[in-house]
Amino acid sequence: MLCEQGCQKVWGYRPHLSQWLKVSPLSPPGSSKEYNPNTDFGINQPASLSAPEGGSTCISFSYFHCWELAKDPRLSIAVRRRDFHGEVIYNSTQRFIHKDYKNRISLDLREGQNSGTLCIWNLRKEDENRYFCRVQVETLRDGKQVWQSIPGTKLTITDAAQMTTITKGPTTTVTTTTRDMNMETMVKVALPIAVFKTAILGLVVYLWWKRSKG
Repeated sequence: MLCEQGCQKVWGYRPHLSQWLKVSPLSPPGSSKEYNPNTDFGINQPASLSAPEGGSTCISFSYFHCWELAKDPRLSIAVRRRDFHGEVIYNSTQRFIHKDYKNRISLDLREGQNSGTLCIWNLRKEDENRYFCRVQVETLRDGKQVWQSIPGTKLTITDAAQMTTITKGPTTTVTTTTRDMNMETMVKVALPIAVFKTAILGLVVYLWWKRSKG
């Protein structure tokens, strides 16, 4: 039995059924039962998220309904991946975690609120998928009710941030002052001049000696 139309006033808006589907049992998207203006239940979750490889991400969701719950509602949250009928990767009541997400996934349900957060960390490239939240409760008069998001959340895994570390080895720095450079230049220039003068002087002495002999 669907919620009474009057419940819509409690929530203050009319739900868009293109974003969720009551599944009892699970009905494939596209069926005639998908769109019913009198339904008053739904799941809200972000359309898309992105996070770097090796990082973490959290898919927040909230749900609502108008059924009167049983004394023990046996709330169960499940998450599917890939498509609407994809494999279950997490089930809160069965304490089930898919092997691909072992030690990498957790669910935080806020007490007293119809909302929660599913977090995945140490992200891998293969985690890039579409994720669908599903809610199951026991009602007082209408038995078990199950509904699930249709579009889900598209998770995109980006490349890990490239961090370049430059290691500098020991270096030797030689500081040369202008004075040192000038002295060095003067020595280099003065040396050949001295040699040239010595040669000229020797030639003059030789010519003088030869002339005196003659």
